[in-house]
Amino acid sequence: MKITDIEAIHLRVEDPNIGLFDGSYDDCVVRVRTDEGLTGIGEVESLAPAIQAIISAAPAHNHARGLRELLVGRDPSSPEELWDLMYDATDYVGRRGLVMHAIGGIDLALWDIKGQLENKPIAELLGGAHRDRLEAYGTIYPMARTVSGVEAQVEDALNRLRLRNIKFAADPWWMDDLDQTARLLEAARRVLGNERGMIVDSALSYRTADEGLRLVPILKEVGVMFLEAPLPLDDVVGHARMAAAGLPLGVGDLGLTHVDEFIEAMDRGQASICQPDITMVGGFTGIRKIANAARERHKRVITHGYKTNIEIAANLHFLANHWTAELLEYSTSKSPLRWEVTEERLEVSAGGTVHVPRSPGLGVHLDERAVEKYRVR
Repeated sequence: MKITDIEAIHLRVEDPNIGLFDGSYDDCVVRVRTDEGLTGIGEVESLAPAIQAIISAAPAHNHARGLRELLVGRDPSSPEELWDLMYDATDYVGRRGLVMHAIGGIDLALWDIKGQLENKPIAELLGGAHRDRLEAYGTIYPMARTVSGVEAQVEDALNRLRLRNIKFAADPWWMDDLDQTARLLEAARRVLGNERGMIVDSALSYRTADEGLRLVPILKEVGVMFLEAPLPLDDVVGHARMAAAGLPLGVGDLGLTHVDEFIEAMDRGQASICQPDITMVGGFTGIRKIANAARERHKRVITHGYKTNIEIAANLHFLANHWTAELLEYSTSKSPLRWEVTEERLEVSAGGTVHVPRSPGLGVHLDERAVEKYRVR
């Protein structure tokens, strides 16, 4: 079997919400085709035109190659070998950031092909599924500014979305009146009860450790499981200061792409939880490197994911194989791309869990009608 084509497809929905911190309105889907009719898919949380350029570029020289021309004609059945090939062939391009994003989208598609070829779901290829479903959490954003509004938002997440765990993304106004913020989070906890989980994403609503440390006592009081994206990623010393306050910190979703960056966040920044986005860190092959480093340090891995069901499926397979049961981020975006890009829905069950796909590969398939409808030409 040989790769015959690699395509990066830009999908976009023009909507007022596209200005929010929500990657579901603009997407880059990667499709890898073979000469035996098998097609694999992936996606990338990035700038689609940049990913298209990295994939389709003609080579400048043998250390600066476009990924399509590098892989066409090669056997897709060994994703890890092709990952190393892509990594070695792009050292002059810059193998972190955008290049790793592009490698990640292709890697997902290659594992999808390998699963179809061997007639196995990807979780089995990774070493076996230790669980057949994952408990999910969903994001509430923007947070209502009244107690009754927050109560209604949480009740909606529990009843309509059937979630058992929720995450609030902070806004800068949280820091203007910490007493009001505390009242709102206390209202959320009352509706959730003690048996359900609450997470907070700082969403860069403040910029320094001194500011963040003012919020930490409130988060601890209401039983927040962890604080996501506590600071700009470059402030490693500030992360360590905040970690010393005793609230677990989750890092990585704001731009880390390489295992060594996560190692620094764990070792110097004292992060308790790695939050890699599988599409940004080199796909299954890249995220396994991060997971191994986390395991050596007795740290946790809770994947980031706010795109379509392609990424949700990928995270389900990774987490099904993961050594501990962790929460699945279940995007609650209102973007039609979030719900229409695949034929499958991957819905939350009545018990607050999402089932791991059992069909070969990723277990999800592109809905070609959505591709044609939202494609940027």
